Amino acid sequence: MRRFNLAVLAAVALASGLTAVPAQAHAGRPLGMENCTAAGCHFDVPPGTYDVKVLLGGDAESHTAISGETRRSLLPETAVAAGERASRSFTVNVRTPEGEPTGPDGTPGLDLALGGSAPALAGIEVTPARHTRQIFLVGDSTVCDQPGDPYSGWGQQLPQYLRKGVSVANYADSGESTVTYLSEPRLWATVQPLIRHGDLVLIQLAHNDKTTDEATYRANLETLVAGVREKGGNPVLVTPIVRRWFNSDGTLNNGTALLVNGLGVDHPAVIRSVAAAEDVPLIDLTAKTKTLVESLGVEGSKAIYLYNEKRDNTHTSVHGATVYAGLVRDELVAQGLVPAGLVRVG
Repeated sequence: MRRFNLAVLAAVALASGLTAVPAQAHAGRPLGMENCTAAGCHFDVPPGTYDVKVLLGGDAESHTAISGETRRSLLPETAVAAGERASRSFTVNVRTPEGEPTGPDGTPGLDLALGGSAPALAGIEVTPARHTRQIFLVGDSTVCDQPGDPYSGWGQQLPQYLRKGVSVANYADSGESTVTYLSEPRLWATVQPLIRHGDLVLIQLAHNDKTTDEATYRANLETLVAGVREKGGNPVLVTPIVRRWFNSDGTLNNGTALLVNGLGVDHPAVIRSVAAAEDVPLIDLTAKTKTLVESLGVEGSKAIYLYNEKRDNTHTSVHGATVYAGLVRDELVAQGLVPAGLVRVG
Protein backbone atom coordinates (compact mmCIF):
# COMPACT_ATOMS: atom_id res chain seq x y z
CA MET A 1 0.00 0.00 0.00
CA ARG A 2 1.26 3.47 -0.83
CA ARG A 3 1.81 5.82 2.08
CA PHE A 4 0.38 9.30 1.71
CA ASN A 5 1.82 12.44 3.22
CA LEU A 6 -0.01 14.69 5.66
CA ALA A 7 -0.66 17.19 2.89
CA VAL A 8 -2.72 14.60 1.04
CA LEU A 9 -4.55 13.46 4.14
CA ALA A 10 -5.45 17.05 4.89
CA ALA A 11 -6.88 17.34 1.40
CA VAL A 12 -8.99 14.23 2.01
CA ALA A 13 -10.38 15.71 5.20
CA LEU A 14 -11.24 18.90 3.34
CA ALA A 15 -12.82 17.07 0.44
CA SER A 16 -14.92 14.84 2.70
CA GLY A 17 -16.86 17.85 3.93
CA LEU A 18 -17.57 19.30 0.51
CA THR A 19 -19.76 18.45 -2.44
CA ALA A 20 -17.95 18.38 -5.75
CA VAL A 21 -18.51 21.73 -7.44
CA PRO A 22 -19.10 21.66 -11.21
CA ALA A 23 -16.54 23.59 -13.21
CA GLN A 24 -19.07 26.04 -14.56
CA ALA A 25 -19.91 27.17 -11.01
CA HIS A 26 -16.40 28.50 -10.42
CA ALA A 27 -16.91 31.65 -12.51
CA GLY A 28 -13.39 31.70 -13.90
CA ARG A 29 -11.63 30.81 -10.67
CA PRO A 30 -9.17 27.87 -10.80
CA LEU A 31 -10.45 24.48 -9.74
CA GLY A 32 -8.48 23.17 -6.79
CA MET A 33 -8.08 20.72 -3.93
CA GLU A 34 -11.80 20.49 -3.22
CA ASN A 35 -11.87 18.09 -6.19
CA CYS A 36 -9.22 15.73 -4.77
CA THR A 37 -8.99 12.66 -2.55
CA ALA A 38 -6.00 10.62 -1.44
CA ALA A 39 -6.01 8.69 -4.70
CA GLY A 40 -6.35 11.57 -7.14
CA CYS A 41 -8.57 14.34 -8.45
CA HIS A 42 -11.66 14.65 -10.63
CA PHE A 43 -12.59 17.90 -12.34
CA ASP A 44 -16.00 18.34 -13.93
CA VAL A 45 -14.81 20.12 -17.07
CA PRO A 46 -15.89 19.85 -20.72
CA PRO A 47 -13.54 18.56 -23.43
CA GLY A 48 -10.71 20.96 -24.13
CA THR A 49 -7.15 21.73 -23.14
CA TYR A 50 -6.26 22.60 -19.53
CA ASP A 51 -3.25 23.87 -17.65
CA VAL A 52 -2.57 22.06 -14.39
CA LYS A 53 -0.33 23.51 -11.68
CA VAL A 54 0.52 21.26 -8.75
CA LEU A 55 2.30 21.90 -5.47
CA LEU A 56 4.10 18.78 -4.30
CA GLY A 57 5.51 17.91 -0.89
CA GLY A 58 4.61 17.42 2.76
CA ASP A 59 6.06 16.93 6.23
CA ALA A 60 8.02 13.85 5.16
CA GLU A 61 10.15 13.24 2.09
CA SER A 62 7.86 12.57 -0.88
CA HIS A 63 8.03 11.05 -4.34
CA THR A 64 5.03 11.92 -6.53
CA ALA A 65 4.07 11.06 -10.10
CA ILE A 66 0.85 12.06 -11.83
CA SER A 67 -1.06 10.24 -14.55
CA GLY A 68 -4.42 11.07 -16.04
CA GLU A 69 -7.33 10.05 -18.22
CA THR A 70 -6.52 6.68 -19.84
CA ARG A 71 -3.21 5.94 -18.09
CA ARG A 72 -1.35 8.89 -19.62
CA SER A 73 1.88 9.78 -17.82
CA LEU A 74 1.64 13.52 -17.21
CA LEU A 75 4.35 14.19 -14.62
CA PRO A 76 7.35 11.95 -13.89
CA GLU A 77 8.09 10.93 -10.31
CA THR A 78 9.34 14.02 -8.52
CA ALA A 79 11.25 13.93 -5.22
CA VAL A 80 10.69 16.67 -2.64
CA ALA A 81 12.61 16.91 0.64
CA ALA A 82 10.76 16.78 3.97
CA GLY A 83 9.02 20.03 4.82
CA GLU A 84 9.59 21.55 1.40
CA ARG A 85 7.34 22.21 -1.60
CA ALA A 86 7.93 21.99 -5.35
CA SER A 87 5.72 23.54 -8.03
CA ARG A 88 5.23 21.80 -11.37
CA SER A 89 2.94 22.54 -14.31
CA PHE A 90 1.72 20.68 -17.38
CA THR A 91 -0.98 20.96 -20.02
CA VAL A 92 -3.45 18.14 -20.65
CA ASN A 93 -5.88 17.35 -23.46
CA VAL A 94 -9.38 16.27 -22.35
CA ARG A 95 -11.45 14.57 -25.02
CA THR A 96 -14.17 11.99 -25.66
CA PRO A 97 -13.32 9.15 -26.08
CA GLU A 98 -10.54 9.88 -23.60
CA GLY A 99 -8.29 7.09 -24.88
CA GLU A 100 -8.33 5.30 -28.22
CA PRO A 101 -10.69 7.02 -30.67
CA THR A 102 -12.62 3.82 -31.40
CA GLY A 103 -12.72 2.79 -27.73
CA PRO A 104 -15.19 3.57 -24.93
CA ASP A 105 -15.95 7.18 -24.03
CA GLY A 106 -14.39 6.88 -20.57
CA THR A 107 -15.22 9.16 -17.64
CA PRO A 108 -16.40 12.71 -18.46
CA GLY A 109 -14.14 15.49 -17.21
CA LEU A 110 -10.49 15.42 -16.20
CA ASP A 111 -9.23 12.64 -13.97
CA LEU A 112 -5.76 12.67 -12.41
CA ALA A 113 -4.21 9.84 -10.40
CA LEU A 114 -1.42 10.19 -7.86
CA GLY A 115 1.45 7.72 -8.10
CA GLY A 116 5.04 7.36 -7.03
CA SER A 117 6.52 5.64 -3.99
CA ALA A 118 5.35 8.30 -1.50
CA PRO A 119 2.86 10.71 -3.09
CA ALA A 120 2.17 14.11 -1.52
CA LEU A 121 -0.08 16.68 -3.15
CA ALA A 122 -0.21 19.99 -1.26
CA GLY A 123 -2.11 22.02 -3.83
CA ILE A 124 -3.52 22.03 -7.36
CA GLU A 125 -5.02 24.53 -9.80
CA VAL A 126 -6.75 23.65 -13.09
CA THR A 127 -7.54 26.40 -15.60
CA PRO A 128 -8.45 26.43 -19.30
CA ALA A 129 -5.30 26.69 -21.40
CA ARG A 130 -5.03 29.98 -23.27
CA HIS A 131 -1.93 29.63 -25.45
CA THR A 132 -1.12 26.01 -26.14
CA ARG A 133 0.65 24.19 -28.93
CA GLN A 134 -0.88 20.80 -29.59
CA ILE A 135 0.95 17.67 -30.69
CA PHE A 136 -1.44 15.32 -32.45
CA LEU A 137 -0.47 11.66 -32.75
CA VAL A 138 -1.67 9.52 -35.65
CA GLY A 139 -0.64 5.92 -35.18
CA ASP A 140 -1.35 2.35 -34.14
CA SER A 141 -1.18 0.24 -30.97
CA THR A 142 2.52 0.97 -30.43
CA VAL A 143 1.64 4.68 -30.08
CA CYS A 144 -1.86 4.79 -28.56
CA ASP A 145 -3.17 5.33 -25.03
CA GLN A 146 -3.43 1.66 -24.12
CA PRO A 147 -6.37 1.01 -21.74
CA GLY A 148 -4.81 -1.68 -19.56
CA ASP A 149 -1.62 -3.06 -18.05
CA PRO A 150 0.92 -4.22 -19.01
CA TYR A 151 0.60 -2.46 -22.38
CA SER A 152 1.66 1.10 -23.12
CA GLY A 153 2.21 3.08 -26.32
CA TRP A 154 5.02 5.60 -26.57
CA GLY A 155 2.45 8.33 -27.16
CA GLN A 156 0.96 7.51 -23.77
CA GLN A 157 4.30 8.29 -22.11
CA LEU A 158 5.22 11.37 -24.16
CA PRO A 159 3.21 13.95 -22.11
CA GLN A 160 5.43 13.54 -19.04
CA TYR A 161 8.33 15.01 -21.04
CA LEU A 162 6.44 18.21 -21.91
CA ARG A 163 5.94 21.32 -19.81
CA LYS A 164 3.01 23.72 -19.62
CA GLY A 165 2.25 25.14 -23.05
CA VAL A 166 2.41 21.89 -25.04
CA SER A 167 -0.18 19.13 -24.88
CA VAL A 168 -0.49 15.74 -26.55
CA ALA A 169 -3.73 14.78 -28.31
CA ASN A 170 -3.18 11.08 -28.91
CA TYR A 171 -5.45 9.85 -31.69
CA ALA A 172 -3.48 6.67 -32.32
CA ASP A 173 -5.67 3.57 -32.39
CA SER A 174 -4.95 -0.14 -32.11
CA GLY A 175 -4.96 -2.19 -35.29
CA GLU A 176 -4.96 0.70 -37.73
CA SER A 177 -3.15 0.85 -41.07
CA THR A 178 -2.83 3.85 -43.37
CA VAL A 179 -5.86 2.45 -45.22
CA THR A 180 -8.14 2.09 -42.21
CA TYR A 181 -6.98 5.31 -40.54
CA LEU A 182 -8.08 7.30 -43.58
CA SER A 183 -11.36 5.44 -44.05
CA GLU A 184 -12.65 5.23 -40.43
CA PRO A 185 -14.76 8.35 -39.63
CA ARG A 186 -13.65 8.38 -35.97
CA LEU A 187 -10.01 8.69 -37.02
CA TRP A 188 -8.68 11.01 -39.74
CA ALA A 189 -12.04 12.63 -40.46
CA THR A 190 -12.22 13.52 -36.75
CA VAL A 191 -8.60 14.55 -36.28
CA GLN A 192 -8.08 16.79 -39.32
CA PRO A 193 -10.72 19.43 -38.41
CA LEU A 194 -9.10 19.82 -34.97
CA ILE A 195 -5.67 20.79 -36.34
CA ARG A 196 -4.80 24.46 -35.89
CA HIS A 197 -2.08 26.61 -37.39
CA GLY A 198 1.31 25.59 -35.96
CA ASP A 199 0.20 22.29 -34.43
CA LEU A 200 2.50 19.32 -34.88
CA VAL A 201 1.05 16.08 -36.25
CA LEU A 202 3.28 13.03 -35.75
CA ILE A 203 2.35 10.17 -38.08
CA GLN A 204 3.51 6.60 -37.40
CA LEU A 205 1.53 3.99 -39.34
CA ALA A 206 3.12 0.81 -40.69
CA HIS A 207 2.69 -2.20 -38.40
CA ASN A 208 -0.75 -3.06 -39.78
CA ASP A 209 -0.10 -2.27 -43.45
CA LYS A 210 0.72 -5.93 -43.95
CA THR A 211 -1.15 -6.22 -47.24
CA THR A 212 -0.81 -2.63 -48.49
CA ASP A 213 1.11 -2.31 -51.74
CA GLU A 214 3.84 0.29 -52.04
CA ALA A 215 1.97 2.69 -54.31
CA THR A 216 -1.05 2.75 -52.01
CA TYR A 217 1.08 3.09 -48.89
CA ARG A 218 2.99 6.02 -50.38
CA ALA A 219 -0.20 7.70 -51.56
CA ASN A 220 -1.80 7.32 -48.14
CA LEU A 221 1.17 8.98 -46.44
CA GLU A 222 1.04 11.80 -48.96
CA THR A 223 -2.68 12.25 -48.28
CA LEU A 224 -2.06 12.56 -44.55
CA VAL A 225 0.75 15.06 -45.08
CA ALA A 226 -1.36 17.17 -47.42
CA GLY A 227 -4.30 17.05 -45.01
CA VAL A 228 -2.18 18.38 -42.15
CA ARG A 229 -0.78 21.20 -44.27
CA GLU A 230 -4.25 22.11 -45.50
CA LYS A 231 -5.12 23.05 -41.91
CA GLY A 232 -1.89 24.96 -41.32
CA GLY A 233 -0.36 22.21 -39.23
CA ASN A 234 3.15 20.81 -39.42
CA PRO A 235 3.35 17.11 -40.35
CA VAL A 236 6.17 14.95 -38.99
CA LEU A 237 6.66 11.45 -40.38
CA VAL A 238 7.82 8.82 -37.89
CA THR A 239 9.20 5.45 -38.95
CA PRO A 240 7.81 2.53 -36.89
CA ILE A 241 9.46 1.06 -33.81
CA VAL A 242 11.24 -2.21 -34.54
CA ARG A 243 9.94 -5.61 -33.60
CA ARG A 244 12.19 -7.48 -31.17
CA TRP A 245 13.10 -10.21 -33.65
CA PHE A 246 16.77 -11.16 -33.49
CA ASN A 247 18.98 -12.94 -35.99
CA SER A 248 21.42 -15.52 -34.68
CA ASP A 249 24.19 -12.90 -34.89
CA GLY A 250 22.38 -10.59 -32.47
CA THR A 251 21.19 -8.11 -35.08
CA LEU A 252 17.70 -7.11 -36.24
CA ASN A 253 18.62 -7.19 -39.91
CA ASN A 254 15.51 -9.00 -41.11
CA GLY A 255 12.17 -8.04 -42.60
CA THR A 256 10.11 -8.97 -39.56
CA ALA A 257 12.08 -6.71 -37.23
CA LEU A 258 12.38 -3.86 -39.72
CA LEU A 259 8.76 -3.81 -40.89
CA VAL A 260 8.97 -5.14 -44.43
CA ASN A 261 5.53 -6.53 -45.26
CA GLY A 262 4.54 -9.69 -47.11
CA LEU A 263 4.53 -7.86 -50.44
CA GLY A 264 8.11 -6.76 -49.91
CA VAL A 265 7.18 -3.17 -49.04
CA ASP A 266 9.89 -1.67 -46.84
CA HIS A 267 7.77 0.67 -44.75
CA PRO A 268 10.58 2.68 -43.14
CA ALA A 269 12.23 3.18 -46.55
CA VAL A 270 8.98 4.45 -48.08
CA ILE A 271 8.43 6.82 -45.13
CA ARG A 272 11.96 8.21 -45.52
CA SER A 273 11.36 8.66 -49.24
CA VAL A 274 8.06 10.51 -48.75
CA ALA A 275 9.61 12.73 -46.07
CA ALA A 276 12.40 13.71 -48.45
CA ALA A 277 10.10 14.25 -51.42
CA GLU A 278 7.55 16.29 -49.46
CA ASP A 279 10.14 18.17 -47.38
CA VAL A 280 8.64 16.83 -44.15
CA PRO A 281 10.60 16.43 -40.89
CA LEU A 282 11.45 12.80 -40.21
CA ILE A 283 11.90 11.03 -36.89
CA ASP A 284 13.63 7.78 -37.81
CA LEU A 285 12.38 5.77 -34.86
CA THR A 286 13.12 2.52 -36.70
CA ALA A 287 16.83 3.32 -36.79
CA LYS A 288 16.89 4.61 -33.22
CA THR A 289 15.01 1.69 -31.70
CA LYS A 290 17.07 -0.78 -33.74
CA THR A 291 20.29 0.66 -32.31
CA LEU A 292 18.91 0.58 -28.78
CA VAL A 293 17.46 -2.94 -28.92
CA GLU A 294 20.61 -4.39 -30.48
CA SER A 295 22.73 -2.69 -27.80
CA LEU A 296 20.58 -4.24 -25.05
CA GLY A 297 20.81 -7.68 -26.62
CA VAL A 298 18.45 -10.64 -26.55
CA GLU A 299 18.01 -10.65 -22.77
CA GLY A 300 18.22 -6.96 -21.94
CA SER A 301 15.67 -5.98 -24.58
CA LYS A 302 12.96 -8.23 -23.12
CA ALA A 303 12.06 -5.51 -20.60
CA ILE A 304 11.43 -3.00 -23.40
CA TYR A 305 8.75 -5.20 -24.91
CA LEU A 306 6.19 -7.52 -23.35
CA TYR A 307 8.19 -10.67 -23.91
CA ASN A 308 8.23 -11.72 -20.25
CA GLU A 309 4.52 -11.04 -19.75
CA LYS A 310 2.99 -11.98 -23.11
CA ARG A 311 5.80 -13.37 -25.30
CA ASP A 312 5.05 -10.22 -27.31
CA ASN A 313 7.89 -8.77 -29.39
CA THR A 314 5.88 -5.93 -30.94
CA HIS A 315 4.16 -4.06 -28.10
CA THR A 316 6.04 -2.20 -25.40
CA SER A 317 5.89 -2.25 -21.63
CA VAL A 318 5.45 0.97 -19.65
CA HIS A 319 9.24 1.03 -19.27
CA GLY A 320 9.83 0.47 -22.97
CA ALA A 321 7.22 3.01 -24.04
CA THR A 322 8.80 5.56 -21.70
CA VAL A 323 12.25 4.93 -23.20
CA TYR A 324 10.90 5.23 -26.74
CA ALA A 325 8.96 8.40 -25.87
CA GLY A 326 12.27 9.81 -24.67
CA LEU A 327 13.76 9.15 -28.10
CA VAL A 328 10.88 11.05 -29.70
CA ARG A 329 11.33 13.90 -27.21
CA ASP A 330 15.02 14.14 -28.06
CA GLU A 331 14.27 14.39 -31.77
CA LEU A 332 11.57 17.01 -31.29
CA VAL A 333 14.13 19.20 -29.54
CA ALA A 334 17.08 18.36 -31.81
CA GLN A 335 15.09 19.28 -34.93
CA GLY A 336 13.68 22.45 -33.38
CA LEU A 337 10.11 21.18 -33.57
CA VAL A 338 9.49 21.93 -29.88
CA PRO A 339 11.48 24.60 -27.99
CA ALA A 340 13.89 23.12 -25.46
CA GLY A 341 12.33 25.24 -22.72
CA LEU A 342 9.03 23.40 -23.10
CA VAL A 343 10.59 19.95 -22.65
CA ARG A 344 11.60 18.03 -19.52
CA VAL A 345 14.93 16.25 -19.67
CA GLY A 346 15.61 13.02 -17.80
